[in-house]
Amino acid sequence: MARPDGRTNDELRPLTFHRDFVDTCMGSVLVSFGRTRVLCTASVSEGVPRWMQNTGKGWVTAEYSMLPGSSPERIRRRTSGRTQEIQRLIGRSLRAVVDMSVLGEREIVIDCDVLQADGGTRTASITGGYIALHDAITRLMVAGELAENPITTECAAISVGVCEGTPVLDLPYIEDSTAEVDMNVVMDGAGNFIEVQGTAEGAVFDRVRLNEMLDLAASGISTITEAQRGLLSTPPAELPGR
Repeated sequence: MARPDGRTNDELRPLTFHRDFVDTCMGSVLVSFGRTRVLCTASVSEGVPRWMQNTGKGWVTAEYSMLPGSSPERIRRRTSGRTQEIQRLIGRSLRAVVDMSVLGEREIVIDCDVLQADGGTRTASITGGYIALHDAITRLMVAGELAENPITTECAAISVGVCEGTPVLDLPYIEDSTAEVDMNVVMDGAGNFIEVQGTAEGAVFDRVRLNEMLDLAASGISTITEAQRGLLSTPPAELPGR
């Protein structure tokens, strides 16, 4: 199938990470999948939600928003049901790769703000959120506030779908808006599934097609994970004033 941007069916959009995009928090990255750009920041605070107090465990959660200028039609500043669903997905995904007992009684909030949306904003948020989280935890360890790294493995996500009867990887909006099947896949660095969200938008799909999409997603996530590892192999720089 000829795709609008000329990519092959199993090819990712150009992926970039701008580490420490802001220097006012413990971790930040501007992640870009093609024209989709999301700013992910990690803020650390001592203490945990009331229901977790005195457990010795920490907490990782997320907030997500699409900024007003992120799409051709202005996005209103509000928390919708879609927003809540996405930020819960981001939080679940990142918690799956963190040992809360090692984190101790502190909370890390990952804020994911979509600067420009062209499909795959939730998967970009998870992928970039992991980097912001990793850098924040690395800085806690350098500062002597953590003796051990609570992160157990990587976390990344990608979209797959079926367009014109063909499975394709990493859908921009023009494909996502007309896809017969839309799916988001989250995996860890060991190749295990954290979450799979799949919906038949225009046509049902069978087990064979499902396996094709999962294989496509796993291949794409493997490439993303290698990019994450390459970036994080160098420790983050010291932040000004900290």
